[in-house]
Amino acid sequence: MRKKSSPFASTLACLKKFRNRFRGQPLSSLRVITIGLAWLATIFILGCQGTNNSASAERKPPPKLSSLQPAVPFEGRIVFHSDFDGDYELYLLTKKGIKKLTDNTWDDVCGKWSPDGQKIAFAANPSGKFEIFTMRADGSQITQVTHELQNPIGHPGHAWTPEGQAIVYTVYRKRGFIRRFWMKIIDLKTRRSRRFIPEFKASHGIPDLCPTAPLLAFTGKRRRGWDAALFNLKTRESRFLTEGGQSCRPHFSHDGRKLAYVSAEADHKADIWLMNPDGTNKHRLTKLDETYEYFPAWSPDDKFIVFSLVDHYGDDLSGQWALYVVEVQTGRVSLLLDTPGADLFPHWAK
Repeated sequence: MRKKSSPFASTLACLKKFRNRFRGQPLSSLRVITIGLAWLATIFILGCQGTNNSASAERKPPPKLSSLQPAVPFEGRIVFHSDFDGDYELYLLTKKGIKKLTDNTWDDVCGKWSPDGQKIAFAANPSGKFEIFTMRADGSQITQVTHELQNPIGHPGHAWTPEGQAIVYTVYRKRGFIRRFWMKIIDLKTRRSRRFIPEFKASHGIPDLCPTAPLLAFTGKRRRGWDAALFNLKTRESRFLTEGGQSCRPHFSHDGRKLAYVSAEADHKADIWLMNPDGTNKHRLTKLDETYEYFPAWSPDDKFIVFSLVDHYGDDLSGQWALYVVEVQTGRVSLLLDTPGADLFPHWAK
């Protein structure tokens, strides 16, 4: 994996030189402040120039799609988004290669297949804030679904209902340091929306509905951190499936018997875990202590899970993300695709 250098590395190095250069010399407070400010100004100017020059020197035209092929064979279709051409666009990956589904000047992210595999729901920000859209599997007939969502970020999560007639999505609002998440559902025919699971009072989002039972898996806020949770749409009862505030993104297998989710409880870095829908039989599936694994999605036959992997993680999703697959029975991990950009949020269909 290719690592990006820290933007603070050169600053720290220069500050150490400043400290060592004047160590042991009697300096007045005013002189120390003056010298320090001069050094910081120089660092800032050189840092900005260095970043721009480096970007210009290293900027290369995006590779031809025909040159990007999956590293291992697989069956079905995987939609994902990547920024290797400058901004986030949606791509379709098959065993034959890659097809670009969107091509514009804004971000298109987080594609999710409809239950019948005919459509894709995704988030896009042509007006500056993210709304939910749908399109056909070939990238045609793009239709805006929500008009008041106005999310500042595009990846809090959305999901189709099992019958494909509605979409559940996450609403995100930030006021100062306070962030709130909740979910709404919109009927695709009437375009009427309403609050989803209002019984859950704490922040919550990233929905996934069970294909075989009236169950909703989601991520719920703990006092400290987030955990995987389950809501019974029939009894209207909810419960947390994990503890410790280090788990998120539960995702049902197609047969409804398992949940894949993300947890950092083993090594304080995100791994893909499995459990039963009642929270039993938890076990770690990916055991890669040097990396972070996120955004799991099941293969159509539930034998594999595709996910995104990165060597360092931040809330802005920076880093060299790539797509990997793990075999559920053996835990064997294989590289699937690594473009020059960040390859994120895969979702698998037949």
